Amino acid sequence: MSSDHAAKKYYVTTPIYYVNGQPHVGSALTTVSCDVLVRYQRLLGRETYFVTGTDENATKVQDAAEKAGIPTKEFTDQLAAAFQQCWRALHIEYSDFIRTTEARHVHAVQTVFRILSDRGYIYRDDYEGWYSVSDETFFRDSEVRDGVAIETGKPVVWVKEPNYFFRLSAFHDRLMQHIEAHPDFLQPEFRRNEVIRFINEGLRDMSIARPRRATKGWGIPVPDDPDQIIYVWFDALISYLAATGWPEDPGFAQIWPADLHFMGKEIFVRFHATLWPAMLMALDLPLPTHVYAHGWWVDVEGRKAGKSTGGLPHPVRFAELLMQRSGADFDLAADALRYLLCREMNYEQDVEFSVEKCLLRFNSDLANDLGNLLNRSVNMMLKFYDGVVPADAPVDAEIAQVAAQVREDYARAMSEYRLHQALAAVWRLVGRMNRYIDERAPWALARAAENGDETSRQELATVMYACLEATRIVSILIAPFMPVAADALRAQLGITQPVALARWEDLHWGGLPAGTRVGPPKPLFPRIQDLRVDVQTLTFLTASRPVSKEDTRTVTENTTATAPTPGTPVAPPEQGGNTPLISIEDFAKVELRVGEVLAAEPVPNTDKLLRLTVQTGEDETRTILSGIAEYYRPEELVGRQIVVICNLQPRRMRGIESQGMLLAADVGGRPVLLQPDSIVPVGARIR
Repeated sequence: MSSDHAAKKYYVTTPIYYVNGQPHVGSALTTVSCDVLVRYQRLLGRETYFVTGTDENATKVQDAAEKAGIPTKEFTDQLAAAFQQCWRALHIEYSDFIRTTEARHVHAVQTVFRILSDRGYIYRDDYEGWYSVSDETFFRDSEVRDGVAIETGKPVVWVKEPNYFFRLSAFHDRLMQHIEAHPDFLQPEFRRNEVIRFINEGLRDMSIARPRRATKGWGIPVPDDPDQIIYVWFDALISYLAATGWPEDPGFAQIWPADLHFMGKEIFVRFHATLWPAMLMALDLPLPTHVYAHGWWVDVEGRKAGKSTGGLPHPVRFAELLMQRSGADFDLAADALRYLLCREMNYEQDVEFSVEKCLLRFNSDLANDLGNLLNRSVNMMLKFYDGVVPADAPVDAEIAQVAAQVREDYARAMSEYRLHQALAAVWRLVGRMNRYIDERAPWALARAAENGDETSRQELATVMYACLEATRIVSILIAPFMPVAADALRAQLGITQPVALARWEDLHWGGLPAGTRVGPPKPLFPRIQDLRVDVQTLTFLTASRPVSKEDTRTVTENTTATAPTPGTPVAPPEQGGNTPLISIEDFAKVELRVGEVLAAEPVPNTDKLLRLTVQTGEDETRTILSGIAEYYRPEELVGRQIVVICNLQPRRMRGIESQGMLLAADVGGRPVLLQPDSIVPVGARIR
């Protein structure tokens, strides 16, 4: 690391969010992404500074307060607190939360106004043209059609009023020179091209104030002219400076310039990529290193989803839904939401937001892929080595190389702000390890080793160490995305060091010491059985009331068609006249045993059947066909304990004899396999 980097903190900002409504998973995507990037920089050993906050001086904020019948300051106080509460629940570790109604921000804004006025970059004149209250933006004639802004679809009005103007037109050449000299300044590249087109269309001087009567006095007054209120966008951008202590705090130099301004695309071209750099040039301050714009969450018709459409969930409500549906702790559910937002979003494109897709990915990625790797590895360690990592385990060079390549791909994706691809790289390692367990069949190696096969004994040590070490590496790579889950995962691996203390060099192969004792296995992300997303669920998720982590009301108290809280007793169905009763003697004839799946594969020419090799006794295995292929992948079943009916008459299907039946619950037409809640000896009778 260079001495310059050592002296300067890595500075990241979210946009400051309008407080005309509650946070939702749109603002959460941006904020979580920035938190992930900051945690990644700490993993690299950088000292960081992370700023988020609320934009409270907009006319539409005042309009929202009036509609709510609350004084504007009280309204903004409540919503600023709601944003802070939400970010805390999602494990956002910001360095500073700045509000544009704070004295330090007002001081910084008025200082900028005075400096630019003294330098001749601000002058007074009349403005006549189109203005959108909803967008808080002035538009050119060419940017308006049929009374709405073409860019946003929001209504505009024609205004004529005395204003102050910023000489944006004077910065065409300097802006273009900087963009050309720093090709990675504006990202992604195609959005950089949008900025170049916007600048080359001709920059006009920008109105940066409005008469007090137009804003009803809400906002920051122009210095020495209290009849004018500073334009909200000119005001808001300066928050990035105010949060560093500028202009008086000497610590400003260890923070500024920002390394990254990160935002949604709607505020990129006009404000963050054009107006803000020009303002900084006028102040003789260095420009941010990178300005990045990600795509939108959109609805099924491709329209931006947000507060105005009512189409995006409140983040804490969504985490609560995950908690209720899966039975996970709230903090792990919040981490799951962080993962889902970053994994579902393709950062360069607009992506349809779907609650159902998130629930499905929770099951596939977290419950199945990551959960199976952890649970199988820990359970087999307990079974084969009494939970103690073996000494002198030979290195599996192929797996070590896979982990090294994943590390490189992850770093490349993170440096390019493609967080979804960074996670995809990690899941390549997770998927490889699940296949590796199936391929190497450690249970077979363990049996051979018990019979004195020295080669199998060494191979078993290699396989088990590879499983644990790869999972340790995964714990570090997922930590920026899921910090609580990463520590919980490491605890099961017997690692006591908090993942926040891990550094990039800890990703090298061989970091798990021999003699480490793994902890008891516990599912981090239990599988969601109820995947329904009905109207009541969506209503619950998008309701506007503030929700806190401490609010313990369950989804079922707010909706009528969702699953009960896991562990809640459910009344049995009423006994119908067509349900025959059996005696205890009849039941005693059914031989139920605990089995362990040794192998699983699809049955050719059918989409429903899996062929399982199941151990049902010390020296007894049997083939069982089960119609669960639509709901369980073969690799997630291997190593799993299940409940088997062992004395069922064999049945031939697809030319294969099935020698028993698995027990599964029927949940909305989906089979859910039954299994012991802790590891028990294979073949144990169930009574």
